[in-house]
This record gives sequence, C-alpha cells and structure tokens, in this order.
Amino acid sequence: MQHLLFVLNPISGDIDKAPLPDTIRAYCTQRGRTAEFFQTTGEDDLLRLRGWLATTPPDAVFAAGGDGTVSLVAEALSGTAVPLGILPLGSGNGLAKDLGIPLVLDLALALIWDYQIRPLDTLRVGGRFVVHLADLGFNACIVDRFDQGDVRGPAAYVRIATQEYAAYQPATYHIETNQEIWAGEAFMVTLANANTFGSNVVINPDSKPDDGQFEICLIKPFPNAAAPALLYRLYTSGFDDSDYTHRLRCQQALIQVPGADIVLVQLDGEPHYLPNPVTVEILPQSLRVLVPPAKSAE
Repeated sequence: MQHLLFVLNPISGDIDKAPLPDTIRAYCTQRGRTAEFFQTTGEDDLLRLRGWLATTPPDAVFAAGGDGTVSLVAEALSGTAVPLGILPLGSGNGLAKDLGIPLVLDLALALIWDYQIRPLDTLRVGGRFVVHLADLGFNACIVDRFDQGDVRGPAAYVRIATQEYAAYQPATYHIETNQEIWAGEAFMVTLANANTFGSNVVINPDSKPDDGQFEICLIKPFPNAAAPALLYRLYTSGFDDSDYTHRLRCQQALIQVPGADIVLVQLDGEPHYLPNPVTVEILPQSLRVLVPPAKSAE
C-alpha cells in the first residue's frame, strides 16, 4: 500500500482534528507512503467520495472519525478490492473495538504498514448499508435524541438515556427470518453483525462478522428491579444468561411493527426512518478491512 486516502470527519467525538493531517502525513512520509485527504461536510459525502475513488483510486482508504464516518467509507468500498482502514476518533468507535484496532491514534496509525486484511460481512437494512450494528426500539430513540443535540461524547448519551428510560414504552414486533418466526413485545431489537456497541455493551457475544449470517438480539420488557442485573450481564458478555433476552440467527429477516407506516431505526450510529416492514439481508464477505496482524503463539 503506497497511496492512501484519509477521510476526515471534523466534528466526530470531541477531539481537535486540526493537527491531524500533518500528523498523518508525517507517519506516511516516514514509511514511504503518500497521503491524500477527503473531508466530510454532511452534504453528498458518499457521492463525492465515490467520485474521488473512481478518478483517483487509492491502495486503501482510512476513515478518521466515529462510527458514522466508518460506515460512510465502508459503504463506498463495499464490493471493491480496496480495503478499509480505521482511525477511531469518535465517541463510540464500536467496530474498531470489535476488530481489536487500537483506540490510541499513534498505535492505530501503525495499520499504514503493519496489518492483515480481514473480509467482513455487511448488512442491508431497509435497503440501507450497515457494517456494524442497527437497532429498533430504545437505543434508536436515544440515538435520535443524541443526534439532535449539540453535545457529543458518552456523558451526553448516558444523560439522554437516563431521561428517556422512565417514559419509554416497548413496541410489539413480528419478525420472520429464513429460519423461524418470533412475535411479541421488545424493549429493543438489535440487528448485529458484530459484538459490542461503542458504549461497551456486549449485545451479541460470540458473534463472527465473517460467517455469512447475522443475529437479531431481543431485549424483552423487564421490570425496574431487573434492570441492574440485566445491565451487568450486558457489560460482561452475559446476554444469553437473562430471562429477558433472546437471539435469532439468520441470513434474511422481515421485521414488522404492527400499525406503523414508518419505523425509527439506528444504522451504524445514525437515526433513520424506514418504511414498515423493515427488510434485512446479509452480504457475505463484501468488505475488506485492515486489522492488526495476528500475534504468533510463543
């Protein structure tokens, strides 16, 4: 990899990114690489990025930002041979955590020259691209409120979640997969091609992002008294140990919320309203990602 493109999101997380191009350029020069930069604006970013890739194809594209930036670059590269690199500079950095990519910039920059390429599955949810996690229900509501606010960072997310929890009403879902049918009330429905939210909640233990299938992780309505134990299990990979959780494994799904015309869905950290019912399908090994090389056994 000699010619590298870095996609910068100037507002992700709460990090000053002004010095970032000089830092990246210095690392690349040191290792005999060339660096170009594409800055997102929130206006036609995917279209502009695809145009750049068509006219000046790089050897790899690094997403320097949070989960939204990673999803943007991943969608542009999905189905191509050009690999995705991640410099995790957002509030959550969920996919980077799942793939073992260092959260410290200097260490993540080592992927410029020290890496292996891992193929990953991706999802289509309501026709939209997802590389990590999507959900309906409580978390989608929180992400929507968070997106409308001016404050970023984990503290803002926790504050909003605490405010919304008491008044939140679970919805009824009808889920039909290529394997089974499930119907009932749910506090949250997560469509997972990965393990962990950026908040470190392990929603899908033992999942593999390259096995050609995804999981639908259900949290059923629970009494307030059960919340501390459930939360503990979600932070300690004990999702399957609760009476209020259930997982479905599949390759395709149709998710319906009876009585609704549109449904609020969180897609890779971004809120969207999608037509009801919501279709979900997996695209096996459709994305190539740079990850740290496996450590050899001693």
